[in-house]
Formats: sequence, C-alpha cells, structure tokens
Amino acid sequence: MGEKSAEVLIPGPDEPPTARRSSAGPSTMETERKLAEVLADVVCVERVSADSHFFEDLGANSMVMAQFCARVRKRSDLPSVSMKDIYRNPTIRNLAAALADATSTPVDGHTLTARSAQSAVTAAEAPVTRASTSAYVLCGTLQLLAFLAYSFVTGLVAARGYDWVSNGAGPFNIYLRSLLFGGSGFLVVCVFPILAKWILVGRWKPGEFPIWSLTYLRFWIIKALLHANPMIFLAGNPLFVLYLRALGARIGKGVTILSRSVPVCTDLLTVGEGTVIRKDAFFLCYRAHAGRIQTGRVTLGRDVLVGEKTVLDIDTSMGDRAQLGHASSLYRGQSIPDGERRYGSPAQPTDIDFVRVEPAKCGTLRRAWFGAATLLQLFLVYIPLGVGGMYMVLSWVPALDDRLNPDDVDSFSELLTDSLYISLVLFFGLVVGGLVAVFTLPRLLNLAIKPDRVYPLCGIRYAAQRGIALMTNIRFFTWLFGDSSYIVHYLRALGYDLTQVEQTGSNFGTEVVHETPYLVSIGRGTMVADGLSIINADFSSTSFRVTRATIGPHNFLGNNIAYPAGARTGENCLLATKVNIPLDGEARENTGLLGSPSFDIPRTVERDSRFDHLRTGDELRRHLTRKNRYNLRSMAFFLCVRWLHAFVLTAAGLATLNLYGALWYVIIACYLAFTLAFTAAYFALVERCIARFRPLSPRLCSIYDPYFWWHERMWKVPDRHVMVFNGTPFKNLIWRMMGVRIGRRVFDDGCYVTERTLTTIGDDCTLNIGTKIQCHSQEDGTFKSDRTTLGAGCTLGVAAHVHYGVMVGDHAELAPDSFLMKGEEVPPYARWGGNPAAENPDAPGRPFGVGPAATTATSPAPGAAPTVS
Repeated sequence: MGEKSAEVLIPGPDEPPTARRSSAGPSTMETERKLAEVLADVVCVERVSADSHFFEDLGANSMVMAQFCARVRKRSDLPSVSMKDIYRNPTIRNLAAALADATSTPVDGHTLTARSAQSAVTAAEAPVTRASTSAYVLCGTLQLLAFLAYSFVTGLVAARGYDWVSNGAGPFNIYLRSLLFGGSGFLVVCVFPILAKWILVGRWKPGEFPIWSLTYLRFWIIKALLHANPMIFLAGNPLFVLYLRALGARIGKGVTILSRSVPVCTDLLTVGEGTVIRKDAFFLCYRAHAGRIQTGRVTLGRDVLVGEKTVLDIDTSMGDRAQLGHASSLYRGQSIPDGERRYGSPAQPTDIDFVRVEPAKCGTLRRAWFGAATLLQLFLVYIPLGVGGMYMVLSWVPALDDRLNPDDVDSFSELLTDSLYISLVLFFGLVVGGLVAVFTLPRLLNLAIKPDRVYPLCGIRYAAQRGIALMTNIRFFTWLFGDSSYIVHYLRALGYDLTQVEQTGSNFGTEVVHETPYLVSIGRGTMVADGLSIINADFSSTSFRVTRATIGPHNFLGNNIAYPAGARTGENCLLATKVNIPLDGEARENTGLLGSPSFDIPRTVERDSRFDHLRTGDELRRHLTRKNRYNLRSMAFFLCVRWLHAFVLTAAGLATLNLYGALWYVIIACYLAFTLAFTAAYFALVERCIARFRPLSPRLCSIYDPYFWWHERMWKVPDRHVMVFNGTPFKNLIWRMMGVRIGRRVFDDGCYVTERTLTTIGDDCTLNIGTKIQCHSQEDGTFKSDRTTLGAGCTLGVAAHVHYGVMVGDHAELAPDSFLMKGEEVPPYARWGGNPAAENPDAPGRPFGVGPAATTATSPAPGAAPTVS
C-alpha cells in the first residue's frame, strides 16, 4: 500500500474543501498566521513561510500533514481542513484562500458558521443502540443452537444417504442412487433458505431493528443460509437470477449478476431488464448502523451497468441506462437519473462510457438452454461423482472401510498411522494435482476464446471464460506463493506476461485475481501490494469480450484496486489504495494517483526513498537471496501447518467412522462442530506462537529487513475461516484469541483485520461487511506499520477501509466505501466519508447515510419488527 503524502499536480473536479467550522469571518491573513503557527509546531520549526511548499520545501509527508489537519480541527477559531484540501493547496497561502472561499459558500441557501454547523451535527446525532449483555449472550447461544441443529440434520441426512447408496449393487446402481440422493440433497439445500425466508420473515420491508434482538436472530439465520448456499457459485448464470426471484427479488429479463455478494433483503431489490452487475459489487439491501440493522430498497432500471468493487447503499436508485463505474459507490438517498453516468465515492458525474463491448444476440431461449445445460451437468456429472466418489473412497480404502465395520475397531496407534498416511496423500496430492490442473485445463479452455472478439453470453465460450476465471483464481496457490519471489514464477506459469519483470522479493501479495490470466502484462520493476483485481473482460447484458490489461513499468499498486483494461496509466505511477483508475485523458506517467475520483499526487516522498540503495546492485542481490531463503522456509512451514490441521481432522474423522452405528448422525454433527471450533483455535494458536505471544510494535523499515520477512510470515496464517462467524459474538472471541483488543458487544458483519495486536476496537462498535482495518503500508521498498484505534460506538460502513496510525473517536461514523488515510484523527460523533475520507462535504448537519429517500423508511416501535410481514 502506498504512501500518499503529496502535492496535487493537476487540479481535480471543482469541489470545495470540507470546511464546516469557521470563526465569525476571520480575515485570510489571520487564518494564514494561525495555520502557519500550527504547522510550525507540527514540523518542529520556528517559523513557516506562507509560500513554503508542504512537501518539497518543508519535507513533510502525509502522516505529518494528517497530524496538522487533526490539530486544526481541534481549533474552534480555524476552519476544518481535510487531506484533500492539503493536496489541492500545498502552501499556507493557497490553503487559507481556499478555506476562506469555502466558508463563504452557501449551503442549502445559508452560510454555515461554526456554531450553526456544530449545533446541526449535534441535533442530527443518532445515539448508538446498546444491547444488554444478557441479550448479546442469549443471541449467541441461540445462534450456536441453530448451527448445532443444522449440523444434526446434515448428519442425519448424510448417514441415511450413505446407508442407502451403499446398499446399491453394481457401479450403475450406485451411480443412480448417488444421482438421486445427491440431486435431492442439492435441491433441499437450495430450497430450504427460500422456505426459511418466507416462514421466518415473510416479505422484507424498509425499516430497522436492534442488533442481537430476536428479530436480528431471524435475519441472521436467513443470511447464514444464503451465504452457505451452493447457488452462490452460479453467479453469472441465469439460474442465479431465478434463485433471487424465488427469494422475492423483482428482476427483469436478460439480467446478468456476476457478484457473489448475495442480497439478504431480496424483496427490496428491483433490477430492470438488461442490467449488468459486475463482480465484488455490494447491493445487500441492508446495512448495520449504530447498533441497528437498517433495511432499504435498491432500485436499478433497465440496461443499467454497476461496475466492479462498487457499493449500493440502502435507499439508492439508478435510472434506465444509468452507469456506475468501477470502485464507486452510491450513499443512502443518492440516485442516478436516466441515461447518466457516475463514478467515485460518493459518485460524481462523468462522461466516461463504462459499457465497452458491443451487444450480441442472446435471447431468453439461449439463457434457458444455458441454465438447463448447467443443471444437467450438475445432476448427471458433478453430483453423482461427488457422492459416488465419496462412497468409493470409503469402501475401497481399507483404513476407511474397516472402520465402518462395528466388529473391527482398531487401536489408537493404528488410527494415528492411518490418519498420517491418508492426510499426507490427500493434502499433498491435492496440492500437486491442483497445480497441474490450473496450469493445463484453463489453457485448453482458452483455445476457444480469441482476444478482442465479441461473443454472446450463455454459450460454450462464455462457459469457457467462467471456467478459466474459476480455476485460475484458486486462493490457495496465491496464498502459498504470494509475498515472495515465487509468486512471479506461479503467475508466469499461469499465463501472465512477466517477461520484463525484475525480482524484488515482494512483486505481488497473496490476493491477485483476474478474468483471464492470458491477457495480463506487467512491466519491469512494478510491485503490487495486495487485493488487485484485473478487469480484462468486459460484459454487457448480451455479450462479453476479453482484452489485454497492461500495467506499465516501475509502477506501485496499493491495496484493494480494480485495474481495468484500457487504463490511462503508464510508466512510473503510484496507484494508491482503493484508487479509481482513470479511463480517460492523457496517460499518467511519473506521478501518483489517489482517491475516487482520482487526482494526481507526486510519485514518492523522501521518507519512502531512504531505502532505495537496497534495491539495486550487489545490495539487492545479497538481500534478495536471503529473503528468498526465508520465504521458502515460510512456505514449507505453512504447508506443514496446514497438513497438521488436515491430519487432526482426518484422525477425528476416522474416530467418527469407528463409532458408525445407530447414532452416527449425532457423531457427524459433533464432528462438524469440532471441525469449526478446532480450526479457529488452531490457527489462532499458530499466529500467537509465531509472534511469541507478544504484540507487534510500530515499524518503519525496508522490505529487505528480516523483521519485514517475519511480518510477511504473520500474513500467511490462514484466516478465511473467521468469516464463518460473521454476525455472531463468537467472532469477537476469535479476534481476542488472535490478539485484537476488542470491546464488548461489538457487531462484526465481515470486517478483516490485518495486524491483530496493533488494533483496538471499542465497545458497541458496528463493523459492516467488507470493511478492513489495515495497520500497515508498503510503497516500493519501504514498509510502515502503526496502531489503529476505534472508539466506542463507532460505525464502519460497507467496504470501508481504515489505514494505519488512525484514531477514530467515540460514536464516529465512516461512510460506505470510504478510505480513511493513515494518521487521520476523526473527532467523536463526527460523520466522515469519501475516498479519501473527510468530514461530510455534502450535507452538513446530517450524518452520512441519511438521505432524502431514507426519510420514507418506517421507524419501528421499540422491540417491534417492521421489516417483516
């Protein structure tokens, strides 16, 4: 992730700074003097000239300027200053003039003074709904009982099904029984969430209810069933659209939904004909806010395009033929009129056409044929092979078949020996076989697809493209090879064009995804932090096309970036975290880009160039050799760690088979619960052991410092299982086991924390799905980390990203899809949003997420459940 301290070289859109407090008409000269005093104190000099450049003359960086902004915000006699103001006005004189213009700008017909703004914000504050500890514990207990009941039913069905399949005579009879049992089980698993939704909830309506209440318990059950449903893997298939309709969504013909982010309150979702929703888009129809779940409508007209990594908050709408670009968001109450285009967070007007592929013939009949072919493939091939294959493994492997015989119970030593052999063969066999498969099968499918050629959806070539994307984005291998030199060899074998790449030891992180690996080119000297999504396939409602995406030489890409084909970036660019990659204008070179919409910043600062001597010549070769050896040991260590995990689960599974009999379904349910609990405890223990049970400390070092290599090892501790506990009190318990200092009754609906022991989360915080607290940053050869603290009662919106060195005050709110930069201090009860985040610039006195559309939502009486009927 890049350091983003910088001057704005090219002015961005004409928008006022986020000044919302002002003394009674201070003169510009007086403001200059006071700002200069504050800055001189921050940079530890006696005097600062009004014309001194913050970064070039004073040698400041973004961390220093964030401290300056925080101190200014604490002064009641000065206007509020954001980091965007600093970037656009990098001298005291320019900054004071811009703030003077902003404070005199009417807002809704009135000039906002400090007192009026503060009183408006105070009046608009919505208190956090604090659940009692007893309600918190009761909800967690009921959630646990619901999981155990689901596991019990699963065990019962699995045991009876195995008995029935095993009674078959001959391979064909076993195949038929596997088809019937597996197909019936698949249908039940798919239909059960639909029935549960209509029985427990009925029809969703706009409203809100407290978290940890009984109404929330029903909401969580439906959400958990939907997220565990196999239909989620059919995103992009017409069957997925039919499934959402069965759940109550109003979806027109010819809609393509590529995102696996399943909306929970489906009755509140309306999607017009011919609309396309790209992957990683959030359109949940609910959000968590200040201790309550709020539900609201998401309405999309006909022929709408929703880009990748976007967020549609509740009570948002897009008119017919409207478009929302990649890495953008609509806040609550925002709408896009018919035929207009928006991008940015929050969204702003643009002339860019994000539909970049011509239409093709793809009617209802073609979609129906494609869906039917998918079902036939599932029922006739995959499901029978899965069920029958499991039966054959249990029957043909002597160590397993013997344990199904109640008269043949082996000793404990024999059980361990069998577990050792089976786990070794299965685990390392799957690793080697998986590598062979991802290097060969997608290449065969790729023969059917030609670059820059338009193909209709729902055909053989579309199925080939989806298969390529599925097989070449297996997370295990990028996890294994990422953050090391070996990821370059893996991606090159996968199909990336890395002929010009030069090894740095950290060329790519552990999360790199794409639509096709065969049309990706990375320039020499380029480094990628993590979370890169390469968009090298374009989709319309009827067609798709794959095209080459090229990242220029000597670039650095921060975290969580959607990089589209045709991006207007060239050589030597810094692309900051969550930046909106430009698709128009001149190609950017020798500069940095920050924000959404993006604006220019300098490529680097002195702080990040202090280790450049380690990146060339003999110093690079010597340190790179040592780093490669260390990373190789880390990879071997974590393969053993994951194998040991598989060994324990295999031993427990064999012990379960030893108890095969009348109550086997109870044993299966206990095994499922044990698997989940053991996995969480095991990997938490692994992480704490690596850290020697000590907390991390803030650091500034080179990526060739052994400390950084050790820190990279911490990132490799598997943690995907933590998301299974989203929305339950058990996730807070797991975070505590992993070192997070987390308060009471925190609601975590899907937050990810990178450096656990550097993170503090206060009581009653509300963390939405897709949020990330990242206590480190990397740019080129420099690594930085620091603590991040969230005060009590804070709310992080959907997909919000919080950087390192951040202090968020009590009851503050960060809007959806926001990026809170390093070093920022958010005052208590403040409402911040945007990328980069700042105080609410659009609605002073009204918190983010309270738009005009929100006022129509029903307000329930305490304890009522207005969202269901």
